[in-house]
Amino acid sequence: MKFPLPYKLHCGWCGRSHPAEVLQQTCTDCRRPLLARFELNPTLGKKIRERLGSSSNNPHSPHSLWRYSDILPVANPSRAITLGEGGTPLLKAERLGSQFGVKHLWFKDESQNPTGSFKARGMSVAISRAIELGARRFCVPSAGNAAGAAAAYVAQTDCELRVYMPADSGEGFFSECRAFGAEVMMVEGTIATCAHRMEAECSPEEWFDLSTLKEPYRLEGKKTMGFELYEDFGGELPDVILYPTGGGTGLIGMWKAFQEMREMGWLENDDFPRMVSVQTAGCAPIVHAFERGEETAKPIDNPQTAALGLRVPGPIGDFLILRAIRESGGAAVMVTEAEWVEGQGQLARDLGIFASPEGGAALAGLRKILDNEIISGDERIVIFNTGTGFKYPPTTWPTPPPYQGIAA
Repeated sequence: MKFPLPYKLHCGWCGRSHPAEVLQQTCTDCRRPLLARFELNPTLGKKIRERLGSSSNNPHSPHSLWRYSDILPVANPSRAITLGEGGTPLLKAERLGSQFGVKHLWFKDESQNPTGSFKARGMSVAISRAIELGARRFCVPSAGNAAGAAAAYVAQTDCELRVYMPADSGEGFFSECRAFGAEVMMVEGTIATCAHRMEAECSPEEWFDLSTLKEPYRLEGKKTMGFELYEDFGGELPDVILYPTGGGTGLIGMWKAFQEMREMGWLENDDFPRMVSVQTAGCAPIVHAFERGEETAKPIDNPQTAALGLRVPGPIGDFLILRAIRESGGAAVMVTEAEWVEGQGQLARDLGIFASPEGGAALAGLRKILDNEIISGDERIVIFNTGTGFKYPPTTWPTPPPYQGIAA
């Protein structure tokens, strides 16, 4: 087996250790998320940094996330299930920055991943590792993007996939999954409703659950966004990161990456970016918990938002999200439906990105934290667009401004 693999998995809540050599879901004691813990040190960190510029450390595309294979939980990266995920661009947003009074603004555009979202990162790593450990049948509840990514990666194998999606997710997501050969189950309700039905129909003895943080390895793929930021900034990190938060694996994963960088000697101090979670007013469990000073979030009874990826009423990783926000000195803010729609339109008109609703929400969150003086316009700010807007129902697409034309 390729070193290093996690020498153990540990529960993010109670700390109990679990073996890394067998398929694992959540902690057997408290049912909370398991996290992969690597043996890291400056010597290993130096070797990884020296090889980042060389394709010799990456059996696939030199720009894919598999260039970090030394710190990913896959024993044989040469057999990873991959579509070239990762290596997404960091775009300088000068026009938008001037509108918001921000001198240094960037967008990390995850829509340029395979299947059009950041979900590709997690599914590539999770499915690769699960297959190594014997999984052959997969299931996942999803608002859309996770299902599409899982379907694409499972399509490369002889395995099965069953996806459970809210009936209002939109035909773009359903058609994508069917095209890849997945079995699609449409469910009336939210992603939480989908999860309940999946649990009733897919026994854990036969199906491996790919739900957000119900297994340890999707998070490992998502953490590579943090490592890429380190490369994008030439061995430094930005001051602030705004992240649209549903299940929260991207935010949690990046926070984990920054701590791993410190263990490997890549960072001289603990001056990590301040993490800002952005949610919508109709589904903001993290914002409410943050404002109340609570360690966990109370699920939302009737979540209402057309930003489907943010319609997660009770994220299982709530305590990890809140921990990252507070440890970083960050914040949690909510935006209205009208505000994220406007943000989505601004990204299209001024940056040339047809962003997902979640990306629009993240931009809208920037105005909120500036107005509340949580950050200043002099700081280096990165906003994440987590996916493309093309797969969402047309009712969520931004309305174009009136055509100006050119005078005759």
